[in-house]
Amino acid sequence: MPKKEGYSAEQIQVLEGLEPVRKRPGMYIGSTDTRGLHHCVYEIVDNSIDEAMAGHCDTIIVTLHDDGSVSVEDNGRGIPIDIHPKKKLPALEIVLTTLHAGGKFGGDESGYKVSGGLHGVGSSVVNALSTKLRAEVYRDGKIHHQEYKIGKTQYPLKTEGKTEKNGTKIQFWPDGEIFDTLEFSMTTLMTRFRQQAYLTRGITIAVLDERKERPTDDKVHPRLYRFSFEGGIAAYVRHLNESKETIGKPIWFEKDTDDGMVEVGLQYSQSFQENVISFANNIHTMEGGHHLTGFKAALTRTINAYARSQGLLKEKDDNLTADDVREGLTAVVSVRLKEPQFEGQTKGKLGNAEMKTAVETVVNEKLAEYLEEHPNEAKEIVGKCHLAARARLAARAARDSVIRKGALEGMTLPGKLADCSSRDPAECELYIVEGDSAGGSAKQARKRDFQAILPLRGKILNVEQARLDKMLANNEIKSLIIALGVGIGEIKDVEKLRYHRIVIMTDADVDGAHIRTLLLTLFFRYFPELIDAGFLYIAQPPLYKIAKGKDVRYAYTDEQKEEVLKEWGVATDVEEEEEEGEEEEGEKEKKKSPRVSLQRYKGLGEMNPEQLWETTMDPEVRTMLRVTMDDAEAADATFTTLMGSEVAPRRKFIQTHAKSVKNLDV
Repeated sequence: MPKKEGYSAEQIQVLEGLEPVRKRPGMYIGSTDTRGLHHCVYEIVDNSIDEAMAGHCDTIIVTLHDDGSVSVEDNGRGIPIDIHPKKKLPALEIVLTTLHAGGKFGGDESGYKVSGGLHGVGSSVVNALSTKLRAEVYRDGKIHHQEYKIGKTQYPLKTEGKTEKNGTKIQFWPDGEIFDTLEFSMTTLMTRFRQQAYLTRGITIAVLDERKERPTDDKVHPRLYRFSFEGGIAAYVRHLNESKETIGKPIWFEKDTDDGMVEVGLQYSQSFQENVISFANNIHTMEGGHHLTGFKAALTRTINAYARSQGLLKEKDDNLTADDVREGLTAVVSVRLKEPQFEGQTKGKLGNAEMKTAVETVVNEKLAEYLEEHPNEAKEIVGKCHLAARARLAARAARDSVIRKGALEGMTLPGKLADCSSRDPAECELYIVEGDSAGGSAKQARKRDFQAILPLRGKILNVEQARLDKMLANNEIKSLIIALGVGIGEIKDVEKLRYHRIVIMTDADVDGAHIRTLLLTLFFRYFPELIDAGFLYIAQPPLYKIAKGKDVRYAYTDEQKEEVLKEWGVATDVEEEEEEGEEEEGEKEKKKSPRVSLQRYKGLGEMNPEQLWETTMDPEVRTMLRVTMDDAEAADATFTTLMGSEVAPRRKFIQTHAKSVKNLDV
């Protein structure tokens, strides 16, 4: 069992009070939407992860209870419950009711050598944003407990009962006045905890769902998951690449330096996208930082040096660029250091400059050793990078050709684009529409001052299986890139985006869904910044027009249609006529009852301009879905599975989900 000694109240340092949290919760948890809600769970679990990294914990159990609460229990040392020498309160109470109180500020004399909970605000912030929080500590054979409401202590620390276990259990009930939603997603939590289990070898994280009613996205999952990966980061890289054709086995190495521990796992595949993820003290640094900069620099230098030494790059050849050596690369870079400097409480970027040198040194040494010891894999990796370099030069020529051709066509805009008159990107919208028929309706329906229409003919190229040079030879993609105005590849400049709302508007059938998926693949792989900024949307045209005399309703789902028909008291009659009636020719179906007519739209071109405007394009009443990248890792895996060159993972996906498909339109 892990060791338990050396952690007491003297190691709990107090910096300031708790009052600001409820006034500005976003400062502490990032937001008050579903991300902020889940962030509360992460804050509590991260404290247990810190215990694991310190060698005192090997099991964490997260439970979603039916009353809306969440509990996190570990088998660590247990938060100290002795009286703090300065505050004259139990250490547990101080940790849970005071900002910047914890065992993570005192360097080597504190309870932790490395920690993700740098600011020491996690537990107290969760307490402040909960209607109730209960803490149980198992230490010295006894059970100690205390409860709080909105951060306020409800009774002095009590010691009741005996136990043989050690550790801490925190259960909290999030405050509905603070959070927009109180619905936890097992899918979201599992993704996070799988990641944490990969990063901390030897730890087991269990997630248990005890709720009777579960969110829609969770119904496919069992109620209990356990994550434990002895392979660590190497297993993580293998997991990220499971749907790809890879080069050799994952490369893994770690080394302690004077500035901290560096651990790296990497593997090349035959895909064209890179997927490099970085962590500092198990915190996902989504915006990178000095550790990631050091990795990229060392990777480029080491591969170039090896290629030169082995004659794989000729004297006349230019060095491989950073983009060349990262094409098809999947890598996980993890560092652990005593005093991490993160930007903000959400810890998006590592600011410790010394970690750049530390990571560079380790990668230079260990990757060079691997290449020397594995000449076959090394030759294949260099060959992959060299091919990427040649494709880059071809893509540059193709891109320059696109730019020159665009300029000759006048203001670099394609002829099929019906542009808007405004030049303020913040108020401009671009509708990407499927086909000339829908494009014609959209052009007539739009408000010319701020809405632009770009019709695409047919299905664009699947960019998951194509390099940039081939992509730029596709006329539809070329027109879209020119219309956006941001460029692509090395010259991409998001500041030049001409529209801050880019709306994908396709038909509600299989072909429309396919075109939408191809466009999403393009944006995800080549313009992820636009998704991050919240500029990409999916239009939601209605499925039905329901008329009863002069009363006209539009239904966007089958459920809405049923509600309208039920409201009018004719649902049964219409359903019977729908089943028994004969279909009219063409895409359109009209079903009539004595009082109600029902029209099913299968294509945008079936709507006249007035209908398209009032249902789908009018900012006052329309509904649009914003595309987000909350779970980029899962999105990357999905795009690779569904759009990549490997057939087996796609077949498995289809077989797994075939029975859950509803209303398949073929």
